[in-house]
Amino acid sequence: MAQRVLAGMTMSVDGFITGPNDRPGTGLGEGGAERLHYWVFGGPWTYDSPPTGSPTGPDQKYLDETFSGAGAWLVGRVMHDAAEGWGDDPGFGVPVFVVTHRPRPAVTKGNTTFEFVTDGAAAALARARAAAGDRDVLVMGGANLTGQYLDAGEVDELTVTVAPVLLGAGKRFFDRALRPDLTLEPAGVIESPFVTHLRYRCSVKE
Repeated sequence: MAQRVLAGMTMSVDGFITGPNDRPGTGLGEGGAERLHYWVFGGPWTYDSPPTGSPTGPDQKYLDETFSGAGAWLVGRVMHDAAEGWGDDPGFGVPVFVVTHRPRPAVTKGNTTFEFVTDGAAAALARARAAAGDRDVLVMGGANLTGQYLDAGEVDELTVTVAPVLLGAGKRFFDRALRPDLTLEPAGVIESPFVTHLRYRCSVKE
């Protein structure tokens, strides 16, 4: 199978991917936005009571299929910093390219290397494609970086994971207008006890 660029994001029913004031230590913001990611940990958690569980059922299958085919990840610097670099040993097992305006030496944590790319999203994608070989490239977020790749026509498949949550404020997934010739073709729906994963094939007019 040819290499693909896959993107995904979890959002509330009213379109938010975080609550207000997302920052290191509260990466999903305030107002109970942890509820967006109950599906990742198989149940409730909060920043005061960190998650100890793992995904189950359809959610586990979706994550296994997505990550097993990936050879490199792309993330924005805001997401990287809000997640505090995913700790001392993220365990991702693939190179992660962080798009940023602030230079920083590469960092290796266990089996995961973070490279900080300062010459733009297109350059970061080119490096991720080369690193991934014939495997997929995953655009993990945040919203701004995912929007850049959608606007550039670089995303082959987008998964919007909708949590049955109303946040009312925070950071929106689609916080700007995207190119009008971007077409999303339904490619499947995965239901779980926590969320609905909506999968779309992406294309743009030639």
